Parts: sequence; structure tokens; C-alpha cells
Amino acid sequence: MFQIRWLWRNMDRKYHWRHIMALVLSAVTSALLLVNPALTSKLVDDVIIAQNPDPLLWILAVMLVVHLARQGMRYLMIITLEKTSQNVCYNLRNRLFGVLQYQEMRFFDRNRTGDLMTRLSADLDWCRHFTSYLDYMVVDSIIMFVSTLIFFFTVSWKLTLALVAVTPALMLITKLYSKKVRPKFVDMRERLSDMNTAAQENIAGNRVVKAFAREDYERARFHEKNQSYRDANLEINKLWLTFFPFIELLANMMTLITVFVGGLFIIWGEITPGELTIFTSLAWALANPMRNLGNLINDIQRFFTSANKAIEVYYSRPLITDRVDAVDHPKMEGKIEFKDVALSFGKVQVLKDISFTVEPGQTLAIMGPTGSGKTTLINLLSRFYDPDAGEVLVDGCNVRMWKLQQLRHNIGTATQDVFLFSDTVEGNIVFGDQSLTEEEAHDFARRADADEFVSKMPEGYDTIVGERGVGLSGGQKQRIALARAMAVKPAILVLDDTTSAVDMETEKYIQEQLRNLPFPCTKILIAQRISSVKDADQILVLQDGRIAERGTHEELLKNRGYYWETYALQNDIPVDLHAAPAAAGKGGEG
Repeated sequence: MFQIRWLWRNMDRKYHWRHIMALVLSAVTSALLLVNPALTSKLVDDVIIAQNPDPLLWILAVMLVVHLARQGMRYLMIITLEKTSQNVCYNLRNRLFGVLQYQEMRFFDRNRTGDLMTRLSADLDWCRHFTSYLDYMVVDSIIMFVSTLIFFFTVSWKLTLALVAVTPALMLITKLYSKKVRPKFVDMRERLSDMNTAAQENIAGNRVVKAFAREDYERARFHEKNQSYRDANLEINKLWLTFFPFIELLANMMTLITVFVGGLFIIWGEITPGELTIFTSLAWALANPMRNLGNLINDIQRFFTSANKAIEVYYSRPLITDRVDAVDHPKMEGKIEFKDVALSFGKVQVLKDISFTVEPGQTLAIMGPTGSGKTTLINLLSRFYDPDAGEVLVDGCNVRMWKLQQLRHNIGTATQDVFLFSDTVEGNIVFGDQSLTEEEAHDFARRADADEFVSKMPEGYDTIVGERGVGLSGGQKQRIALARAMAVKPAILVLDDTTSAVDMETEKYIQEQLRNLPFPCTKILIAQRISSVKDADQILVLQDGRIAERGTHEELLKNRGYYWETYALQNDIPVDLHAAPAAAGKGGEG
């Protein structure tokens, strides 16, 4: 019952007593069901059979009051349970979303977005459903069954024993059903996650789908996932329908036993007609809990399955966190040092023996073929990952000893794969620093060469750009992302292929602005254009996760390695040219 205790701990304390009172009301209203049948017995024996109208009015009046009181308490109970269940769901959503905010990159590498969305929505809704409905239904069923059973024993223990004779068989069937249905609910939950993931990926990648005219394929793919989820639901329903006839038969046998055995008992003088009325009017109070048992088990199993999925996220903890002995750094100077750094993802080694130093204010450029580890390397700087070996130092201090908030706040990052929020242009630019004035935001947009096209938008900087920057070109999105990275005035500015989608003239303007930023800044540039990196103080060429070349533009041209080949290709120089690189490059972009 850990899942239930988990829900209880996530309910605000002021709602605890309210929830308990609601369950007490549930128990009271279930017990009150016995009053009117008891009064009906008196009505039959003392009024109808005795031909005595005197007690009629007070019996009817009490029955009416009991009915109204029960309905009033029932209404209050349901309203209270709904409030407490919404409180639990609200708290859990906030908690799970908060946990996701501080998870490390490896967590999101392992978990699919669609699955995480299912945990935040459908799974939590089942937790709410348990708190608002299932727990009181369990209380209702137990109290109704037990109180009715006790009442029956006080009227006629012989007839009661005849009624409950079917209970052991019913319990055995229910236990068997519960054992078989549990793994099916786990399987159904996984298929729901697969279906939601397929839908999320399709919606997020709708442009790619349309670009390759793969609508029919995606529709068929979703149809397959949807069909799989439907089949899982049908399997559970078929299993329930296999057991339901036996449960229904045993439940209905109580009515047959009541009529047959009760009739015999009246003939033999064991009970009065009024007492038989009690059994006939309350036989359902014994049968219904048993009849509902299968549905309750279905819902409870779904709750346990969903709660376990939510609990996995709830208790997941990132490995990359602030150390208790982390050093406070009120200001970052911007010195960067990598010492023999290595990193692996599973069995694949991504970085090996990486060592370099960048002094404050200098510019480091990183080049290399696709998959050489360039982006992974800069991810270590912000501690999105921790290296398996070696050290990453900022201002002479290992990044593990930095407080994450201080470290990341002082590193501005703009990537080639730009993500813009569904917000205004200005809202996206000031995302990292909400205290920026309008003039400052516009100034950074000018430095990123975004001001001109933004000013031409229908509402200028107040234009909503749409999810992921819908309506903007690749170059426009990159320039807004660059403005956002600069706007935090970082001590370290990381630009990962940020100008790959802009023209040469725009790139030259942006490079000039980067050289004249209004704040001191160490810059790391990842690019494939020689024109983007040639003025850097140091250039690293990564190949297979290692530093294959390092030096300035002139020094690397003399090596005749990857850098020289890239330079030659971009300047229409035959790679096998025997002339000296410097001479061959005259008149080129270098």
C-alpha cells in the first residue's frame, strides 16, 4: 500500500481531516441504508398485517428524514473528496514537473517525451481518480457488506448463513481474476505510452513528415500503436467478461436464496413477513459489493500501475547536483581548462584525453567532422554531463565544485538546433534575464543582426513567434537565439554552429559585434566555416573524440591536416596542391 501512503503524503495537511471526514460520511451513509428497510419491516408487520394505521405517519416521516439526510451527507462527501483529490493531483503535477526541471541530460536521453507526458497527465489522473472515487467506493462496499451482514444476523442467523454460503466461491474467483489482470494492466500502460510517444513525435516533427510526404506512413504507424493499445484494452475486457458471468451468477443466487429459503422460513414460522422484507430489500447490499468487486479491482490495478510510473519520476534524483561543499562564486572571470577529460555513453567512448586552456577574454574555436564530440565537449562545461575521467575547470575551480545556478547563469549558449518558446520575440530574447530593459533587449537584437527583420514583423518585438519559432527562417531563429545568449551578459559565451544558416555578410557583421561586446567575455565557437574560426586565439580540431590538431589559423594551415583540407575546399583549392598553403590561400576567404 505504498502508493496510497505516497498520495497521503502529497495531500496538504489541511485536507487530511477533510478527507477522513468524507470517508466517515461515506461509512455513515452506507450504514444509514439499513434504517429504511428496518422501518419497512415495521410498516409491513405493525401497520399492514396488524391493520394498525397509528404508526404509519411517523414511520414515513422518519424514512423521509433519513433519505434526505443521507443524500445531503452524500453530496457533502463527494464535494469534499473532489477537492482533496484535486489538491493531491495539483501537488503531484507541481512536484513531478519540478523534478523534471532539475533532471540531468542523461535522464532525458533515457526517457521519451511522450512517456513523460503520459506520466504527468493520464497517470496522475488515475491517482486523482483513486482519491476522489475508489477509496470511498471501497469504504462503501466494506461498510455496506459488514453492516448488512451484522443486521441480517440479528434478524435471522439461519437465513444469513444461507446467503453468505456463496461468498467463499466469489472471493476465490475474484482473487484469481486479480492475479491474471495485473500484468495486463502493466502491458496496457506501456502501449499507451508508445501511442502517446508516436503522436508527440509526429506533431513535433510535422515539418519533416510533410517535407518527405510521409503522412500515410505516419498515419499507418500511429494506427498500429493505436490498434495495439485498443487490443490491450480488449484483452482486459475479455478477461473481465470471462469472470463476470460467474460473479453475476453468485451475486444473483443471493436473491434466489432469499426468496426460496425466506419463503420456507415464513411457512415454518422462523421469520415474519416484515423480516423477510428486510432480506429482500437489502439482499442487493450484500450482492452489490461482490458484483462491484471486479470493477473495483480493475480500477485499483490501473491506479497501482499508473502510480508506480509516476513514483518512478517522483523519486528519481539527478546525479549532477550541487555538492554540500560547493564553493560560492559571486563572479566568473571566464578562464577554462580541460585536463585529460574522457567521457563515454554506455560502451561508446565519445571523448578521450581532452586537454586545453582558454584564458579570460580569449576565443576558442572548435572544428571537426560530424560525430567527433564537439557539442558533447561544450556540454561538459555547463555540467550537462560529468566526465568519466579528468577535470573541467572554470576560473581554476573544478565545475563539480561550482553551484549549478551560478555556473550555468554565467554561460550563455546558442546552438544550431534552435528552440524558441511560444512567446514574443522580446520574451525569447530576455528569457535568461527578465530584468533587462526594452532598450537592452533591442540592443542585443541589433548585435545579432535581428533588429531589422524583427522590426518588419506585424507587431515588432511583441510578435508571437509560435512554438519552436514557426514562421521564422533558420537564420532568423539562430539570430534570436544568439541575442538570447548574449542578453545574459555571460562570462563565457558558447556558440554551437550559430551562424550556419546565415549569409556571409550577416556572419561578418555578427563576428564584428562579437569582437566588441559591451562586457568581458570568453568565447567558444563551434563552426565549419573557416571564416568563422580563423581569428580565434586557439583552434582545436576534434576527430574521433580526440584533439587531432591545435593552434592558430596560420599554424594549422601549415599542418596539411583536416583544417587545411577544409580551408582548401572552401577556397576552391585542390587538396593535393603542392604549393605552400599560405601562398595558395591568397585571395581566398582565409
